[in-house]
Formats: sequence, C-alpha cells, structure tokens
Amino acid sequence: MAAGSREAIAANVAGFRRVEVRWGEGSAGVAGPAGSRGEGSVGGLRPASVAVCVVEAGDGLSLLITRRAATLRNHAGQWALPGGRRDPGETIDGAALRELREETGVTVGPDAVLGRLDDYVTRSGFVMSPVVVWGGRVSPDMTGPAAEVAQIHVIPLADFDVPPRLLRIPESPNPVIQLPLLGRWLHAPTAAIVYQFCQVGLHGRELRVAHFEQPVFAWK
Repeated sequence: MAAGSREAIAANVAGFRRVEVRWGEGSAGVAGPAGSRGEGSVGGLRPASVAVCVVEAGDGLSLLITRRAATLRNHAGQWALPGGRRDPGETIDGAALRELREETGVTVGPDAVLGRLDDYVTRSGFVMSPVVVWGGRVSPDMTGPAAEVAQIHVIPLADFDVPPRLLRIPESPNPVIQLPLLGRWLHAPTAAIVYQFCQVGLHGRELRVAHFEQPVFAWK
C-alpha cells in the first residue's frame, strides 16, 4: 500500500489509540465506541465535531481549510476545519459529515470516515472531536455559505507535513503551536489537529497535541 494513500491513512488512523474527554469526569481516557455520543453541555464544555477532510486535488492529496466569515460572532475571520457544535442526539461522525456538507458542499457517507483523532479542549469551552474523512476528488473553486464561510482553501498535505513553530507566551506555560499557511500561520486548535493528523495519518506515529496552546486572541 502506497504511503499517503487512502488505504495507508485509514490503516494508520485505525491503529491510533485515541484519547477522548470523558463527559462528566473532566478528564481524558481511552476512546469509547465509534458511535458514542457527546450530548448537551457538561461542566461548561460543549461538544463539537470537525472534519479533517482529505481530498484529491491536482496530483496529490490535500486538506480542506475554511476561512470563517467576518460576520460570525465567534472566531470571525479565522482559519478552521469544517465543523461546529453537535446537535442533541447527533453522533460525533454524523455531525462532522453534516458540517462538512453544509460548509463546503462535499457530501460523503459514513463509509468515508477513516477514524478519529484525540479530543481537543478549546479555551472557548468546546471539546472538539476530529473525524478523519476521505472526501475524494473536489474542485479547487468550491464556495461555502456566505454567512459562515468566506473562503475554502485546498491545501496540499505536504505544506502541513513540516515541523511546527512553537512559541512561548507569558499567559501560559504551554507552547503555542503554529503551522505555515498561505504565507501566514495557522494556530491551534486547527494547527494542533492538523499536526496530529500528519503525524498519525501519514507517518503512523502516536503523538499527543492536547497540551499545545492557542494564541490569546482565540481564548474567547
């Protein structure tokens, strides 16, 4: 199986020992069943799903990264993975596929889900559950709903599969993680999730990223 192929990524993600936030305990533990639900709000944290969507574009594989609309109340204008808060009764995978469809138009079924990465607790009070999805071949000219998505970027995986930049800030003992993106920098939580995907999905390494910090402007 070719490195960086759907089969190789699926095998690497399937063999990854995911760490999840256990609702009601405020701590992390081994992942539960694939269809487990994260409903409601526990301990002030709200469940969200994001799609780490691998697509075929040009001669290689890429990830879908959105630029949030400037009019949004939270995190306006920031780069993000397609995703959002889970509806009551919605599964982690189901929410990721719904958000992917609503924000980018990429419509795939449950068989496109390759697995999950570690939960990431954001400073704004969300538990983000990343779902790795195979999106297939897409157009580089995709557009999303203007009220939510300003732009959709198709970024080659090779651009992200690099050592991250780690910065120290006085507000936290943990390093802020950054990855290069279009001449600027991608920050956590998206940078942390993408970095973990590259290490796990492309290289089969077990690496944790929950300790990586977000920039202070993203704490609200």
